[in-house]
Parts: sequence; structure tokens; C-alpha cells
Amino acid sequence: MSSEEMEAKENTKVGFREILRMILYFAAILAFTFCIIEFVGQRTVVSGSSMETTLSDGDNLIIDKLTYKFSDPKRFDIIIFPYQYEEDTYYIKRIIGLPGETVFIDNDGSIYINGQLLEENYGLETIQNAGIAASPITLGEDQYFVLGDNRNNSTDSRFENVGLIHKSDIIGRAVLRIFPFNKISTFPKDE
Repeated sequence: MSSEEMEAKENTKVGFREILRMILYFAAILAFTFCIIEFVGQRTVVSGSSMETTLSDGDNLIIDKLTYKFSDPKRFDIIIFPYQYEEDTYYIKRIIGLPGETVFIDNDGSIYINGQLLEENYGLETIQNAGIAASPITLGEDQYFVLGDNRNNSTDSRFENVGLIHKSDIIGRAVLRIFPFNKISTFPKDE
């Protein structure tokens, strides 16, 4: 075999190794990206006005999918969960009631947790429809009561088609608004 043939053969091997390295590199990047999106966080877009004035239609959020694997959701966390009656539809709401608590909304639209008036800085409009919370609701050990901040324009735990949310149904919590750029902020934030 001539030196030119040996050099051509060696160049082919080197070229093949480089292509293989590139394929492995891109496969690793794709696997890493998949793991981040599946298990750690993802971007989502708000659709609708049920969380006004905190979140607006078109806001882009980063969702933390990892925290609740190690800790329990807290009151006032903004969470994302699937709507049980429509595939690929997700709701974003604020946690109001925690496991074991009793939630009640009186005729004046005030929210009571275990008989105590809830003090909050969200959803300040008077609730016109208490829904199933017009009678006291005691949450199970794995149930959460959620409301939209735009209380009179939100389908939430007050209504049977949403109902109480189980921890296992919670996809994650909103941690960062990344768009629009003039409204970039983290959650929770003081309002």
C-alpha cells in the first residue's frame, strides 16, 4: 500500500472519529436539555386573565419542577397543574388552603382558613361566587385549595370541574417571569 493510500485511510478514520464525537456531543446536549426540562424547570406562557394583576396574558414564566419533590407547597405559591378534563391544558393558580385546613368563603366574599380571616395581598376584589366554598371545606392530607388572583374571572377550586388539587398533580411553581422584559421578576415577591 502506498503512503498516499495509507494517508487517505488514516484521514478517513480521523473523519469518522470526528463525526462520531460530534454525534455523541449533540446527543449529550439533547439528553441534558431533556433532563432539565423534564425534571428541573421549563418555560410556560400564561394564557388568560385569571391571575391578573400578578400575571398577564402572554407572560412567559420559568417553572420550578424540582422543589416540591423535596418540600411541600406553601400558602400563596403560584402553581401549575393539569386541567383534568382537557388534554394539554394547564392551569396556573395561587395556593390558598393547605392540607388539613378548613376553607370557607362567606357571603361577603371574605376567605376564612380554620375560622380565621385570611390576610393576603392578592385577589383583593370581593368574591361574588364562593362556589363549593360557600360551605366549609376541610382539605385532606394531600389536598390544596387554589384561587386565581382575578377572583371573579377565574375557574379554580371553588368549582367542581377544578376542585381540590393533589400534590401529585402539581407540576411546579412559578419562580421567574422572563417576558415581557419590562416586567421581569421573581416569585414570590412582595406586593
